[in-house]
Amino acid sequence: MYMRCGEISCARNLFDEMPKRNSFTWNTILEGCAKSGDKSDLLNLFLSMPHKNEFSWNVVIPWYAKAGELDVARRLFDEMPRKNGIAWNAIIHAYAKNGYPRIALRLFKDLLNSEIGQMGSVWSLDMFVLTTVVGACADLGSLDWGKQVHARMIVDGMEFDSVLGSSLVNMYGKCGDLVCASGILNAMKDPDDYSLSALISGFANCGRMNEARRLFELLTHPCVVIWNSIIAGYIANDDMMEAILLFDRMHKEGVMGDASTLSSVLSACSNIGILKNGMQLHAHVCKLGIMFDLVVASALIDAYAKCGSPNYACSLFSDLKTYDTVLLNSMITIYSNCGRTEEAKCIFNSMPSKSLISWNSMIVGLSQNGLPIEALDLFCKMNKMNMRMDKFSVASVISACASIASLELGEQVFARATVIGLDFDQVIATSLIDFYCKCGYVRSGRKLFDQVVKLDEVSWNSMLMGYATNGYGIETLSLFREMRCEGVLPTNISFTAVLSACDHCGLVEEGKSMFHTMKRDYHIDPGIEHYSCMIDLFARAGCLQEAINLIDQMPFKADASMWSSILRGCLGSGDKPLARKVVGQIMELDSKNSGALVQLSSILASTGDWEQSALVRKLMADERIQRNPGRIAYELKLSTWNDLLYLVIRSKREMMLHASTVKLLDPVTEDTTGNLQKPRLLCTPSLQLKVFYVNPRNMLGLLTSISV
Repeated sequence: MYMRCGEISCARNLFDEMPKRNSFTWNTILEGCAKSGDKSDLLNLFLSMPHKNEFSWNVVIPWYAKAGELDVARRLFDEMPRKNGIAWNAIIHAYAKNGYPRIALRLFKDLLNSEIGQMGSVWSLDMFVLTTVVGACADLGSLDWGKQVHARMIVDGMEFDSVLGSSLVNMYGKCGDLVCASGILNAMKDPDDYSLSALISGFANCGRMNEARRLFELLTHPCVVIWNSIIAGYIANDDMMEAILLFDRMHKEGVMGDASTLSSVLSACSNIGILKNGMQLHAHVCKLGIMFDLVVASALIDAYAKCGSPNYACSLFSDLKTYDTVLLNSMITIYSNCGRTEEAKCIFNSMPSKSLISWNSMIVGLSQNGLPIEALDLFCKMNKMNMRMDKFSVASVISACASIASLELGEQVFARATVIGLDFDQVIATSLIDFYCKCGYVRSGRKLFDQVVKLDEVSWNSMLMGYATNGYGIETLSLFREMRCEGVLPTNISFTAVLSACDHCGLVEEGKSMFHTMKRDYHIDPGIEHYSCMIDLFARAGCLQEAINLIDQMPFKADASMWSSILRGCLGSGDKPLARKVVGQIMELDSKNSGALVQLSSILASTGDWEQSALVRKLMADERIQRNPGRIAYELKLSTWNDLLYLVIRSKREMMLHASTVKLLDPVTEDTTGNLQKPRLLCTPSLQLKVFYVNPRNMLGLLTSISV
């Protein structure tokens, strides 16, 4: 009575006071504990039972299986003296539901070989377990296993209901056997919407969208599940516009979409990159009242980020109340792409459970935002925690080493990749090529490039950029020709590298030819970076009119850096009228740009117009426009420690310093106390020397200051 009235505590008190208890009493209180959800009390009560019958086992095993406590459920299942259909059903379904389809199939095989299976009564169970097993075959993509299960059903003369028939259609569709899938659907007396949806998805998974569409159009009033299948099918086959058009038709026909519909269509908007569509769907989501559905919210945030509005994505994230690891990983990337590394670090540090993607996203974010030392420190923590690393972890850290041009650290990271068996991976090899080139070891980069298997244009682009940034113009053009001969299609990055090389090496004709080639032969519309390279190339070569003509022709508004390139050309030619015009353009874009005014003053002074030059200087003083101080990074290697020193030298007057090598006159030694003695350095006493010390063994930084 107490149990049926929900008074569990009263029932338990009465149970504890009973001098004698029978099996019915034990099972009643056991069932009540299961309904209350007290898992620890339930297990303790079950273990204390003097005599357990079939009912007792049927209470605890399905309860723990349904709760996802697989270890406890399996241990109890193995201890059950005589397993019945309820226990088999519960344990098989639990493993399949929690992402262990292989174990579920193994258990089903044990069921067939068990006493209950040998008696032939396995098919007398409800069809739930069979549906689960067929679903496990679909999850594994195991067509052979699925056919064996299906054959056993036919041999035993089973009649398929709509649920089991739908599972079989789905299994054959996912495994690519669309003939059998269609045959089962046609054999069903009254196929339900889920069976039709499964066949449509099967056609879509095999890329046969015409047949999927033909089946869809045969239906008079398709339900939302079928609409979702055809829309998702077009998205999976990269036809985003057709998916969006179908969603619009669905809306006009009065079919109300659900969370699955909206997340799919938002995914299409993300791939197309049209912000307007994303904002319209945002309004539709709010109207349906599913704004706080985690899947929909994640898709909407992703759509805003990919449509070039990361601030909208961040604002939307701040309104959410629940998160999962996938969403938090996305936000780490989005905040990092916005340069908001503190918010990214805050999310990362507060995550209750971090996946490998979480660590990789944070390392990439730190490296991209000019914080390579923090990226290396994070990688060090991963290493100390013995976390599994993948190719993206290692490639990201190698990129961090490349950004600080640390050859020794990069090679140590690559040694780690060799230990875990990733040294021949193409992603890591490409990162190493970029790393060697950024450290100035272009020959080492080319040697590695010649050894790797080049599956796509990524490796080629890394080597092209390596040559270009190090001033190897002829080699860049030669490699580009080799790339074309190998049948690899150049991308916009390829042309950025080639045009940059032509710019740095003054190859005007070659640059013009490549600029026209990308449009004429490869139908690549030049981006702002391509125009910037060409404008700078013309300005360096003294072709100022051609540079200005290109600015007038390009579909972008020229930024201050483009006009600055022309201004540098004016400095070489002494063209004062043009220089004044260019400075005016720069100041409109950036009113505090001191460089433009300094260069104009220099042009006027170089042509003997000292009065006008002085007026420009006076204007800077009156407007309080200050010159930007320069900073230069230096590397200093110690002779007794296998460490790296990074030096940032800054003049007390905030004046720009010319790059020069700082050399040790004496080797660094340690005194009797083990402290580092101050080295004698070849630099002026008026400078303050800041030494950033990095130990490759633990990659932890220690900032010290030494006065010279």
